[in-house]
Amino acid sequence: MKTKLFVITPPFTQLNTPYPATAYIKGFLNTKNIESVQADLGIDVILELFSKKGLIDLFQVSSFKFEVSGSEISDNSKRIFALQDEYIKTIDSVIQFLQGKNPTLALQICQEDFLPEASRFAQLEELDWAFGTMGTQDKAKHLATLYLEDISDFIVECVDENFGFSRYAERLGRSANSFDELYDALQQKPTYIDSILISLLKAKIETVKPTLFLISVPFPGNLYSAFRCAQWVKENHPEIKISMGGGFPNTELRSLSDKRVFEFFDFITLDDGEVPIEELIFHLENPDSDSFKRTFLLENGEVVYKNNSLKHDYKQAYVGTPDYSDLPLDKYISVIEIVNPMHRMWSDGRWNKLTMAHGCYWGKCTFCDISLDYIKVYEPVAASLLCDRIEELIEKTGQNGFHFVDEAAPPALMRALALEILKRKLAVTWWTNIRFEKSFSKDLCLLLKASGCIAVSGGLEVASDRLLKLIDKGVTVEQVAKVTRNFTEAGIMVHAYLMYGYPTQTIQETVDSLEMVRQLFEAGVLQSGFWHQFALTAHSPVGLYPEQFGVTKKTEAIGTFANNDIEYTDSTGINHDKFSFGLKKSLFNFMHGICFDYELQDWFDFKIPKTKIHPDFIFNALEEQNDFNTKPNAKVVWLGGKPSASIFTKSKKGRSWEMMSLTFHDKKESFDIQTSKEEGEWLVSILSKIAVSGSKSYTFQEVKNDFETSLEDFELFWYSKPVNALREFGLLVL
Repeated sequence: MKTKLFVITPPFTQLNTPYPATAYIKGFLNTKNIESVQADLGIDVILELFSKKGLIDLFQVSSFKFEVSGSEISDNSKRIFALQDEYIKTIDSVIQFLQGKNPTLALQICQEDFLPEASRFAQLEELDWAFGTMGTQDKAKHLATLYLEDISDFIVECVDENFGFSRYAERLGRSANSFDELYDALQQKPTYIDSILISLLKAKIETVKPTLFLISVPFPGNLYSAFRCAQWVKENHPEIKISMGGGFPNTELRSLSDKRVFEFFDFITLDDGEVPIEELIFHLENPDSDSFKRTFLLENGEVVYKNNSLKHDYKQAYVGTPDYSDLPLDKYISVIEIVNPMHRMWSDGRWNKLTMAHGCYWGKCTFCDISLDYIKVYEPVAASLLCDRIEELIEKTGQNGFHFVDEAAPPALMRALALEILKRKLAVTWWTNIRFEKSFSKDLCLLLKASGCIAVSGGLEVASDRLLKLIDKGVTVEQVAKVTRNFTEAGIMVHAYLMYGYPTQTIQETVDSLEMVRQLFEAGVLQSGFWHQFALTAHSPVGLYPEQFGVTKKTEAIGTFANNDIEYTDSTGINHDKFSFGLKKSLFNFMHGICFDYELQDWFDFKIPKTKIHPDFIFNALEEQNDFNTKPNAKVVWLGGKPSASIFTKSKKGRSWEMMSLTFHDKKESFDIQTSKEEGEWLVSILSKIAVSGSKSYTFQEVKNDFETSLEDFELFWYSKPVNALREFGLLVL
């Protein structure tokens, strides 16, 4: 019997864009002519819940709590319940507005007498100053977001404590070494949110009629609903085989041994999904076959892991273009939480997701799961193929925004991709994750900006050179400052991932790290950041060799279910938790350009040592000028257009000679440069050769040789005022 696949992401991931795993799998299945249908049950549940009918049902379900005397309900929830008619009246138009279908509603929302307001709106007064930089649409999106968050607070208190917009019952998935708590939760009566999920799943299963049901679980917050989906299908359609894959099993379930999991799932696959799924399909169509790729299953009542397939994983060139068909791309909703510029990009607007390279080209950071194949196995995709996929996705989705979801995008590939985008004259907007390495020169950042790059995020981690060395990050704080300046000056927003509580980190280093971050924001070279507390994971070098990092695991026991986050004690004995509030509060203010003059002590309610960082450390690092040592094999590229030329005569002390004036036009302005006639003629000639649209790329050495066939003193000309002017307008050395 021919296999038909149904591939889903269970609730919840993002509201504004589908999580890409199912689109990646569907794109691969297309290359094999295997029929599949995909669904994002997260957005489906949200749209069902946040609708006129959904809210009528919600308030009806919650009403018994308000009828029971002695029931402890907050004043906030009482207010929302009392205003239920206002919520029911406005919800459909607000959701349409956030879907981009009802833009004129912004004017009404901004008058602030349209939406009912509860506790989330209390923060408006302290954020009021921020609206000076926001347009009407953005302000309305933010107010509408607060309105949805108020309803969410009501749901959590009165209907389902596990609800969250981007996660559901996340605590059941986090560090679930034992399956007991999750298993017990699954024996309970389905919650209100579960019932919505199951009704939607039922309709889709009956329409699709799959033989194989694939559930992608990227995060702990998807785990509970994944099991609920599998549970319903097992009970009602036992003939359908069910498999789980995705980021959560890839990192957490590698030592799975609890057989109860297989009451819900037939298979659990690890790492790249293409070959494991292909082998599952072959097994279902040929039950006698026993070939599996990285797959857990139940055999003779015991959990077994089979990896006996002779098939190699596919090269990235052969996995196909992600396919977003079946997903309701016009129904995702954009929200603005305002506080963090990078988090806003995550939640506002729809992004096509692509990957420049499989794995991480650096692959050394000691806190990262670098022992796992999805990071360890590095394989870049050719820039021409990436651009083919970009063009295909623009045509199919009608959207030209791209988020490259790499562990860390390789600078050389980013350069090649940018050149290819410019060569093909594509209008795209894109952003990605990087390492702050010195390859990101001023000129490379300008090239990336010209190709449509609007933002990058990268790990500064602990802003301390000793700890960056221990992490094996391969960067210094000074280097990060220079790279972030290059991006910022090119007009590309920079977000830094920050870390505290790394093994052996002292209180002094935490304070000094905060001072470095303060100076980076004050210098204007960082626009966004987020502090994460260090977590010890089983597959990282710190988890594998804790004794090398001054860490002791609290137990060596391996869980029968999930096994990733590990409890540990640090040799310093410091309680890093207590720094959390102060670090995050100070960062919130720095991101908004204020409070740089506060003493660091002001952010904490306990005594901290004074920083040992020089107050001008970052300023001095940024003062250092780049030298003139250009590598002979560096590429020289001209992003501008063809100039118009005119010749005129210049005279001085009775001597006359011919000069050339070249007029250039860029998108913002026109400018002139003047050179000798011979140098001008050469310049016009070489600019046409090194134009980004040209078929051949030229190195700095080739440009120098070309100049010296007829002229002398190339260096004198290259560092002259006219060429310096061109360097400001798109003459790049990469």
